[in-house]
Amino acid sequence: MQYRQLGQTDLRVSLIGLGTMTWGEQNTEAEAHAQLDFAIERGITLIDTAEMYPVPPKAETYGLTERYIGTWLKKRGRRDDVIIASKIAGPQRQPHQPQHIRGASNQFDRPNLEAALHASLDRLQTDYLDIYQLHWPDRSTNTFGRLGYPWIENEQSVAIEETLSVLAEFVKTGKVRHIGISNETPWGVMQFLRASEKLDLPRIVSIQNPYSLLNRTFEIGLAEFTHREKIDLLAYSPMAFGMLSGKYLDGARPQGARLTLYSRFQRYNKPSAETATHAYAHLARQHGLSPAQMALAFVNSRPFVASNLIGATTLKQLEENIASVDLTLSADVIASIEAIHANNANPAP
Repeated sequence: MQYRQLGQTDLRVSLIGLGTMTWGEQNTEAEAHAQLDFAIERGITLIDTAEMYPVPPKAETYGLTERYIGTWLKKRGRRDDVIIASKIAGPQRQPHQPQHIRGASNQFDRPNLEAALHASLDRLQTDYLDIYQLHWPDRSTNTFGRLGYPWIENEQSVAIEETLSVLAEFVKTGKVRHIGISNETPWGVMQFLRASEKLDLPRIVSIQNPYSLLNRTFEIGLAEFTHREKIDLLAYSPMAFGMLSGKYLDGARPQGARLTLYSRFQRYNKPSAETATHAYAHLARQHGLSPAQMALAFVNSRPFVASNLIGATTLKQLEENIASVDLTLSADVIASIEAIHANNANPAP
């Protein structure tokens, strides 16, 4: 395994991080524990979760993912060996965002932040989180595949300064070590940094946004911003929900696979995304590479990525994904990836 320093913190996170959003929906508790054992044995230290998980979010499964991690921690007693990152769910501003988590007005104010953090700590059976993240902004903006800025006048939202002040108290009391954001924009990053400087509050250390061969929008604005401000990317959906493995090409829908089971992820299999995926899969096979490992190795190679958050429903998938850390793409492969990207830029934002 390789490790990278997370921003300006003392945390060294594994370049491959373990995503957990299938646990409680597509994976049982026993399977979640097996994945954790397998990942830790291979050097993974960063475990990423969220109160909203598993996905798709449903009232009847709410919090199961964190509970499974908590029972593993209690059984194995390895809290000091892992870096746990979780997230508070934000308010419902798009139809697919859940209403069952403290209601549709679940904003980032003190009551919601305190309730969410304490519930996550209880489920995870730990006294602290290494990174506590805001799952999406407390305002309407471009997230989860939404194109076109949603110009809404006089929208009710909690000020970033107010949210950060509460999070700072969590850090001061030792319940949270570091603060992160997720699905954010350059404007949002700027506001968090401005609030930190103005009020002498902790800085955000990480941003968790999508990043893959099918979605490199992070490079437009955010990559420079985070580089210069020393905020690192925790890249999610590096496989575009499995699309980049090639298993969905030509209309294939493998039994039990995410895009087969759930309609909410359709932005990943648009015709333009399939065209790009064909090109990437062909390139990988030309060079004797697994399409999945090539896609992950590209994300691993980006200097703004601190950890590449992989997810898997089977140990076989997990093994292949973790092994991408040992693959270095040649200059020819990188050049060919850039050529494909130039003709098929960001088909699944």
